[in-house]
Amino acid sequence: MMKRLQSSTWVYLLIAIVLMLLPFVKDDRWFLFLMIQIFVFAIFAMSYDLLLGYTGIVSFGHAMFFGIGAYSVAVTMSRMDSTFSSFLLGVLVAVIISAIVAFLAGVLTLKLKSHYYAMLTLALAGMFLYIAERWRSVTGGNDGFTFRIPELPGVLQDHRNVVIYLFTLLSMVLLFFAMKRLTESPLGRVLVGIRENDQRVESLGFRIMPYKVLISVVSGVIAALAGVLYAVSLRFVNTQVFDIEVTLDALLMTIIGGVGTLVGPI
Repeated sequence: MMKRLQSSTWVYLLIAIVLMLLPFVKDDRWFLFLMIQIFVFAIFAMSYDLLLGYTGIVSFGHAMFFGIGAYSVAVTMSRMDSTFSSFLLGVLVAVIISAIVAFLAGVLTLKLKSHYYAMLTLALAGMFLYIAERWRSVTGGNDGFTFRIPELPGVLQDHRNVVIYLFTLLSMVLLFFAMKRLTESPLGRVLVGIRENDQRVESLGFRIMPYKVLISVVSGVIAALAGVLYAVSLRFVNTQVFDIEVTLDALLMTIIGGVGTLVGPI
């Protein structure tokens, strides 16, 4: 166990510490914004890797969860006072809606072949995109809308971009280690078994349907959290968060970085 910690976990922690110190060396606004976007889409791609890399489930509408997260926090904070309470409420709304949608999509299709899940998520993403474009009184349509984020106390407000950078980085690190722990657990081993040969896993006495639905929900919720961070970093959201190109970005990051690795998408 200690060897594994020395060869992997400690290396990841060292990289995280270097990234934490980076804004104190180079605090240009464009650079911080670029790094924040890298962290956000790393979280999003890792959530996709849970489906494709560890369970063998293909999703063409993963941007749906990303958009749900972005719009949940944006609408909540635009309709309420820009406080930390409204931010937490927006996060809670994002988690609940994304979990429900992922659960329903999984229950309806994962009992069949995984390509049915891909088609249903693509259709649902298109539906959410259509709703966002037409419900202009809430979403602002294609033009989108801006919103305010909570004021930070004292001198932190003068370094807001650095705080957002560190918060996004911390979120990525915590979610990475949480997903790493999940994939290395007995649950993760079952998921890999389902990816390799689901019939053999069933013959060993496992009911694969609950495992598929569970990982669908976990992946959807993490993707929604990435959407929350994306909206907060921009203080702006529009219908592009539901675009299929967002899903393709996650797919390419996962494939190029290494399917079933978590580190690769980062």
